[in-house]
Amino acid sequence: MTEPQTLAAKTPDALARLMAGIAERHPNIAPGPIDDTPTPDEPGHPEYHRRRRAEWALNRWETATPPRYRRADATHPDIQAWADRVADDPETAGSLLLTGTTGTGKTHQAYGALRRIAAAGPTTYEIRATTAADMYGLLRPKGSDRGAEEELRRLCRVPLLLLDDLGSAKASEWTEEVTYRLINERYNACRPTVYTSNLPTDSRDEHGTPQGPDLITALGERIVSRLAQDTTVVAMTGPDLRRTA
Repeated sequence: MTEPQTLAAKTPDALARLMAGIAERHPNIAPGPIDDTPTPDEPGHPEYHRRRRAEWALNRWETATPPRYRRADATHPDIQAWADRVADDPETAGSLLLTGTTGTGKTHQAYGALRRIAAAGPTTYEIRATTAADMYGLLRPKGSDRGAEEELRRLCRVPLLLLDDLGSAKASEWTEEVTYRLINERYNACRPTVYTSNLPTDSRDEHGTPQGPDLITALGERIVSRLAQDTTVVAMTGPDLRRTA
């Protein structure tokens, strides 16, 4: 019964003698520091957790993206810069408006921007993508089982929204009011939104005379005023890529 206790009591002395013997035989060897800092491939390292967040966010992006745009990539420098600002601080990034004629790649670049944000591994990533026509259809009477007001609240509150083909619907007091409520709520809450439109923001000449249809005509001055303050506008130019392909 006493032998294990005796061995245990002698263990520290035996270890001390062993270390002294090593030091005597190898006097030039000194114990080095132990680096137990996690690597980027190990839990505890910031890059490890950023990669996990990016993987989760990209899965969310793919779920929200139609198959045609699942290879989308943001290649325009201004669009890339906006996406990076959203990933860094969504409340100060503002929104993004892509304008241009049909087929210039606006929707492709828009989904690419959302993908770039996801790949950065943001702390939160929740998106919704819809067209203006589908949004108005959803918000009409009997357009949704949840009801128009609940659907509008969901669109207003989602952290990141893509609204495609803004200004394409036939203008009416109802469409202007719905669009104003959506944009105003997201503007006040500093929630970033990606808009695409075939219309320029303003077609007026130096005398204030409209030179063609524009977003002011389609949406109204108060909506475009809110877009103008904190929205990055990128004009997409070139031929119809769908016809070219």
